Amino acid sequence: MSFKKDEDTDELGALLNLDHSAVLQESRVFNQTPIRPRHSRLLLAKILFLLYRGDSMSTTEATNLFFSITKLFQCKDMSLRQMVYLTIKELSTLSEDVIMVTSSLMQDMQPKSEITYRASAIRALCKIVDPSMLPGIERFIKAAIVEKSANIASAALVSSLHLFGEAKEVVRRWGSEVNEALSGKALSQGPSFFGGASQAQVVSTSNIVQYHAIGLLYAIRQHDRMAVLKLVQTFSGQSSGGWLGGSGATLRSNMAYVMLIRYAVR
Repeated sequence: MSFKKDEDTDELGALLNLDHSAVLQESRVFNQTPIRPRHSRLLLAKILFLLYRGDSMSTTEATNLFFSITKLFQCKDMSLRQMVYLTIKELSTLSEDVIMVTSSLMQDMQPKSEITYRASAIRALCKIVDPSMLPGIERFIKAAIVEKSANIASAALVSSLHLFGEAKEVVRRWGSEVNEALSGKALSQGPSFFGGASQAQVVSTSNIVQYHAIGLLYAIRQHDRMAVLKLVQTFSGQSSGGWLGGSGATLRSNMAYVMLIRYAVR
């Protein structure tokens, strides 16, 4: 036990004493061939620790580091890819020309990619995308909102909520897809961008998807009192018709019920 405690103390001490310049110098490993996943993953952890510790980083340093990290997309190691997504999200606010990485992120959103890749790629892309370029990726996000995978649908819904503050008019156009995710019923048929096959769209019935969907839908409709009233009535069992599936629309998420109560008393 004492050996394990000493080992943990040494690792913590190594992190606390990280040198900013040394980590930036070590980042040259990202340009090496072949890519070393474990070494790169540990180095990304050090970079994140520096950022979370509050170390300042110049725009030039952040930009050079950002584009060095994008070379790691060539490696298919899943653990490394997850660290890449997280790091580029954190560096995106400090770097310039980060929009150049969108092609790599959109590649990870393709149907043949791992579900974990798709969800994380959506989060990262929505974090770095400029509001003026949002219409260009709109169809990907709308398709993800009604995706049957809860991971993908939740990632799209939460990312949309984050985007709402800067691109209200664009996000408001996604209301019908959010309705589908909330009610758990497809309102239209056609091929899914993420599913590939041409068939009736299968919407996720996950509880967490409902929770995220009701939050986004309220954000979209909050200035329309009648729309909010219909939302509350539909899911409180007071409505027998139409708007979100009528009497067939039910909430399965306890957290969504809590949100509904909050909206009802506002």
